[in-house]
Amino acid sequence: MSPSRSEREIWSRVLSLVLLGSICYGLPWQVFAALPVPAEGVAVLRIQGSNTVGAKLAPMLVSGFFEAQGLKDVAVSSTAVANEQRIDARDDQGHRLHATVAAHGTGTGFTALAEGSTDLAAASRPIKASERQALAGLGDLSSAAAEQVIAIDGLAIVVHPDNPVGALGTDEVARLFAGDISNWSELGGMDAPVRIHARDDRSGTYDTFKELVLGAHGKALTPTARRYESNDELAAAVTRDRGAIGFVGLASIGKAKALGITDGDSQPMAPELTTVATEDYPLSRRLFFYAAPNDQSPWTRAFIDFVHSEAGQRIVGRSGYVAQRIDAVRSQPQADMPAFYRQLGEEAQRLTVNFRFDEGSAQLDNKALRDIERVAAYLHAQNKAIGSAALVGFGDPKSDPSRAALLSKLRAMTVRRELIKHGVYVREINGLGAELPVASNEGTSGRVKNRRVEIWVY
Repeated sequence: MSPSRSEREIWSRVLSLVLLGSICYGLPWQVFAALPVPAEGVAVLRIQGSNTVGAKLAPMLVSGFFEAQGLKDVAVSSTAVANEQRIDARDDQGHRLHATVAAHGTGTGFTALAEGSTDLAAASRPIKASERQALAGLGDLSSAAAEQVIAIDGLAIVVHPDNPVGALGTDEVARLFAGDISNWSELGGMDAPVRIHARDDRSGTYDTFKELVLGAHGKALTPTARRYESNDELAAAVTRDRGAIGFVGLASIGKAKALGITDGDSQPMAPELTTVATEDYPLSRRLFFYAAPNDQSPWTRAFIDFVHSEAGQRIVGRSGYVAQRIDAVRSQPQADMPAFYRQLGEEAQRLTVNFRFDEGSAQLDNKALRDIERVAAYLHAQNKAIGSAALVGFGDPKSDPSRAALLSKLRAMTVRRELIKHGVYVREINGLGAELPVASNEGTSGRVKNRRVEIWVY
């Protein structure tokens, strides 16, 4: 018999308290009561959707979750269907338990949610408005209860290791993939024809590339592109083809060469740990799980909380993606930076997180709400919760520069207010308006990236 809604709510509260202790006080992840054992042959978790998430990361997270639950003989195996895996385990009483992961593209996950054939939709892009509307009967899929940012990924533009080209603008990448540039010599490279490798139409990786690169520059993918269902398969093909160029998730670069990328007025950025963690890298993206907010089983809720825990995020890091963890890093100040910001770079360290806002809103988005807790826990652990942090707000251009500066400072004030709720009192706040963009302001996604608040620690 399925648990009642009241039972699920009790489970959610208990598990949330456990998770809060893990985040804020450094306690090891532990579930203090056994989860219900389903009928024989019924999966405790079903995940369907993105290949980027499902090929490697999701099975690793499920395995780690099973082990954290005290289950034994945890094993991952491929099924007879390509890109589908099964994770098996047993409990102390000898009951056999299993979970399933089907990785056929982000869109298939939302279809499965609508059909009731999955517990979690894995996605390598945010849910579309049309998908959210189609799933409205399940609840608000954009709510914090439904939308779970599980990792950060960088969409790497990869070429053959011998290709001398080191960096490209997103406009040049768009022209390459549209077939407008047919020889590498047109970009100062070798005299060799360009051959395009791309993910398939069902892929969230392709959706992201289409939005951030092709669509942003009014281009469409050339019909001559070779298409792949797997990131790893694509990257391997690029390493065998001197004229190749492709795009893959950060974890799938392998032996290919990843190019530095510029967007608008930004400086060239490689898909590296820090630039991706802060989402400054122009082609960084979030990886998601989506669950029906009004109908989550105890297993689903417990798994989501595990993914957000320190133990879960360590698995994210081991998988090759960027974990949502807080570190302090030195940033090299540049001569052309504003004097205040240059001094900040000389005297303080930047934390590896940016706070971002819902489009057209001063409200922090779902990831930022989780990051507030992570930052607060980090600052308390470092004895820097009082008077050590500085907040710097940024935004997209406005007709009146003073308005852009004011809005950017108001965003920093929003973050300050949330940190105060967690016992953190910042040293100073500042707003730099539209200065130092990390992405082009000509497209929606670029403006979202530029509307950010950085946090620095003295």
